[in-house]
Amino acid sequence: MNILAAIKREGRKLEKQVHKLNHQLDGVRAAAKALGHSANKEITVAKKRVLSAAGRAAIVKAAKKRWAKVRKQGKKAG
Repeated sequence: MNILAAIKREGRKLEKQVHKLNHQLDGVRAAAKALGHSANKEITVAKKRVLSAAGRAAIVKAAKKRWAKVRKQGKKAG
């Protein structure tokens, strides 16, 4: 008999949770409706930027040039 009562209690708890979730869902739907068509837009993910081999080589070359300049100034000071 206790098992049946426990099952009924769990059933009531779940029904309360379903009611609470339905209430929250209604709120979300109302907010979406208030926003209008802007809520219907899908979220777009920014495309990953791709760097060409030539672009990467130019960046590496410039970085090496900057570091060479820093090292040269360090030797002058020391």
